[in-house]
Amino acid sequence: MKHHSIIDLIERKRDGGILQPDELQWIITQYTADSIPDYQMSSLLMAIFIRGFTGEELAAWTEAMLHSGDVLDLSHIPAGKVDKHSTGGVGDKISIPLAPMVAACGVAVPMMSGRGLGHTGGTLDKLESIPGFRTRLDKKEFVEIVERLGLVLGGQSETMAPADRRIYALRDSTGTVPSIPLIASSIMSKKLSEGINGLVLDLKTGSGAFMTNEADARVLAETMVGIGQSHGTKVVATLTGMDQPLGVEVGNANEIAESLDVLSGGGPADVVEITYSLAADMLLLAGVDTDRDVAITRLSDAVNSGAAMEKFQEVIVAQDGNPDVAEDRSLLPVAPGRYELLAREDGVVTKCDARDIGVAGVRLGAGRERKEDLVDPGVAISVLAKIGDSVSKGQPLAAVAYGDENRLQAAIPLLERAWEFGEGADPPPLVIGRVE
Repeated sequence: MKHHSIIDLIERKRDGGILQPDELQWIITQYTADSIPDYQMSSLLMAIFIRGFTGEELAAWTEAMLHSGDVLDLSHIPAGKVDKHSTGGVGDKISIPLAPMVAACGVAVPMMSGRGLGHTGGTLDKLESIPGFRTRLDKKEFVEIVERLGLVLGGQSETMAPADRRIYALRDSTGTVPSIPLIASSIMSKKLSEGINGLVLDLKTGSGAFMTNEADARVLAETMVGIGQSHGTKVVATLTGMDQPLGVEVGNANEIAESLDVLSGGGPADVVEITYSLAADMLLLAGVDTDRDVAITRLSDAVNSGAAMEKFQEVIVAQDGNPDVAEDRSLLPVAPGRYELLAREDGVVTKCDARDIGVAGVRLGAGRERKEDLVDPGVAISVLAKIGDSVSKGQPLAAVAYGDENRLQAAIPLLERAWEFGEGADPPPLVIGRVE
């Protein structure tokens, strides 16, 4: 591989120039090999943050990150292989009921998830609230579980897209997270390394999302669909609202309980709607069905017959968790303290701010304020009144389960400002648009 000067490349990108595919490949290779130090990569990331990437640059950068480590070969599995990714929200537990529902319909789902980031929850943290559940799987075990069950719920291994893992940590500490090309390449390099045929994206927009602006979310969707096309992978993106939390439960173990409700045929209407919509996209991408209504009926049958719940229990067993949580929710941890936030006036809820509620959850211990923080799986916020609901003074708006009084006191001001009231309001739309 031809040698380049990292300083020359930083300066060219800083000044608005274009980096060639071989130069981008060299950067990722040298950084992964520790030949480019963090401070120079940080400088380049800031230049990319400010100047952006052309389509060709983005494709080459993503390709280099994708091949910086192991790429799964699942071609020997005859079923269609489709994954789903959400850009993160508050109360967003959709992956947990969705994955077993889709797998129960004959699609292979090699789901690689992440931990909580900022005020948004993480699928891995939620799954690990199931007693014994293990999300750290090596490449061999990850593939073996997909082969056997058609579903695995793991984290990014040390050897898959290692450049992304290191660059992500740098972005988090250098103010370069909210960059569309860097977000798109980070997500797509991980997902394409799974060896999938198709990918369904749930792009959140609103106060509780990283992309608070709908136009930015649409550009990100178009960018990721384009990366998929350049790699021969069909990508369908749905823009969904995140101005208020999804469902009732915000936390970890309590979100597992709500996911089990959906797999049992119940659950909050908004969670059910998004789950079925994205799951139907996965069946269509996998070629299991060609008609959306038929796909939704198939998914409903998988839930009503118990096949979806059984698939989830099989995966829990394969990853060393206790499958009895499906029947006995008391096996899930619950923090001992109880607090209720009461409405201070009569009226209709006009605001139920997802971001404030998400940050309150982090302050309680449901997420991390620093990378090394431990998550308390039993702390919980139950959102009891949402936009458009009529409430009376003294009625509970939220029920909190907490473990530490100081943490509760830090969370209460955020909860108190999360709700606003007026004379009327319609619930915000759940599905805003599609890009494919």
